[in-house]
Amino acid sequence: MPFLTTEDGCNIYYTTQGSDTATRVIIFLNGTTQTTLYWGATVPAFSKRFRLIYYDARAQGQSDLGANPISLKLHVADLKFLMTQLGIEKANLVGISHGARVALALAIENPDRVARLVLCSLGAHTSQRSRITVQSWLQLLRISGLEAMAWAALPAVFGENFLKQHENSLDMIVKAVVKRNRKKALLAQLDALLQYPPLEAVPVGFDRPILILTGAEDPLVPSEDAQRLADLCKAHHEHLSGIGHSIPAEAPRLFEELVLEFLKK
Repeated sequence: MPFLTTEDGCNIYYTTQGSDTATRVIIFLNGTTQTTLYWGATVPAFSKRFRLIYYDARAQGQSDLGANPISLKLHVADLKFLMTQLGIEKANLVGISHGARVALALAIENPDRVARLVLCSLGAHTSQRSRITVQSWLQLLRISGLEAMAWAALPAVFGENFLKQHENSLDMIVKAVVKRNRKKALLAQLDALLQYPPLEAVPVGFDRPILILTGAEDPLVPSEDAQRLADLCKAHHEHLSGIGHSIPAEAPRLFEELVLEFLKK
């Protein structure tokens, strides 16, 4: 399996799809409990036009937890390391939730490394509801374990339509979350997430093309907060009805259509 070892000895898992000779690259960035498997359904739509890179951030999936404390700065350093090692000078970044926060942080720090950004389920601030939700996941994970935390997360990360349509398979979704996560690593991820610095400002002159996608049924990212982020970044914001926090999973065809149209411009 393909791994890259960072300077501090952390093994980062990645996989690629599409043509290695493609001049345009998309790097997909996972949400907190997700892995590269989350994006599997997107491969056919994007691989014909782009070289695709998927990776598990440290403490996710098949990547190591590492010895250093997790931070947003460390995640950005890992992403830059991945790009450098794979010979990618500039890429389109497509991230959801935590992955979107990392993508935006890299774009602000090194705008020359980013062509276009797609940020799913991200706002300008961490709402109090979102913060308390993450704290409740931490407590459940410590006291009752991964399965209890996964069940508790379902109504926060999926919209009503998805929950109704997948009522009979929710137990399978929970089992998948349990299988792809490790308790110690996830505790470190969630604890670090609560310590991330607020996104208070975007540098003057920041002009990367950005598409922000949010779900109308997402309790973690209020629409006004996402619009505030769009205003800060001079981004285009699409607020999608009937969809929750997990946009690519809940509406994969719509997600592909919007992202491809944005990247073709």
